[in-house]
Amino acid sequence: MLKNSSLEKLRGAKNILAFSAGVDSSALFFILLRNKINFDIAIVNYNTRKQSQQEVEYAKELAETYNLKCHTLDVDKIDKNFEADARKIRYDFFEELINEYSYENLITAHHLGDRFEWMLMQFCKGAGCAELAGMQEVSKRDDYILLRPLLHLDKQELLSFLKENKIKYFEDESNLDEEIKRNSFRHNYSSPLLKKYLSGIKKSFEYLDEDRASLIKDIDLQTLGEFAYFKSSQNTRSDIFAIDKYLKSQNHMLSASERELLKSEKTIVTGRKFVINQEHEFVFIAPFVKTQKLSKEFKEKMRLLKVEPKLRGYLFENEDALKLITELLS
Repeated sequence: MLKNSSLEKLRGAKNILAFSAGVDSSALFFILLRNKINFDIAIVNYNTRKQSQQEVEYAKELAETYNLKCHTLDVDKIDKNFEADARKIRYDFFEELINEYSYENLITAHHLGDRFEWMLMQFCKGAGCAELAGMQEVSKRDDYILLRPLLHLDKQELLSFLKENKIKYFEDESNLDEEIKRNSFRHNYSSPLLKKYLSGIKKSFEYLDEDRASLIKDIDLQTLGEFAYFKSSQNTRSDIFAIDKYLKSQNHMLSASERELLKSEKTIVTGRKFVINQEHEFVFIAPFVKTQKLSKEFKEKMRLLKVEPKLRGYLFENEDALKLITELLS
């Protein structure tokens, strides 16, 4: 069921699977076993449902049965912004494990339905080809590769696999809550369309991936703590895509109007949280710190380097970022 391109990246590598005990990750767990892929698992308990502790116990049972490591994280109840905060907690946990155990690949069980509902949500907000293409099979991160080997498979195909092989899995009842936007899109739009037009939708994503590859250049974004930067690709579309992707990893979403502003403005402050500066052939992204009383020496240095004033508050407080930007612009 997995593509050769995914298997080649997984074989011989140190892999960790983001596991939830639901349909998608349970199917992927056993598909990986069948393909003799070595991996460990990680599961997060958000303590929002009575069933969640049973899911953790199931993960531990599977790990013991198949001689895998099972990493668990128990989270205090999240009262606000659950989707965004849960995602940040989850990925922070995975990245801690990756650094501690030297995992090379993080495997997630996102499938065609996830990708299609994301596409529809972006389309309704206003998006271009790159955003509509959405999730990719392979995404390079700073210290690891994020692999989504099920993107070509629909959830019904995964359910069939589980039922044919009598594999246990759990259903998350929160997926039925249509007050959650993605659930509403799934139940009312993406699932019915996939049921009726599965082969055509699969083919459309193949075309979208080809178009995205021709539109968006790969960008080597570097980070130093909270300071991020890259050399401009001289392709505005690619630069904005990289900015947007980085900010999402920091739990912040650019608005459509902010993406438009980046096409014409050298500097913007987004959400009063981040300053984005595009000049000197570089793109700089830093937390927005209101300028305090700066020393005369610092002000003169910034003037000579022609550093954007809205970046100066952060640089004044962060010696390492100041040293880096000095080297880049000197």
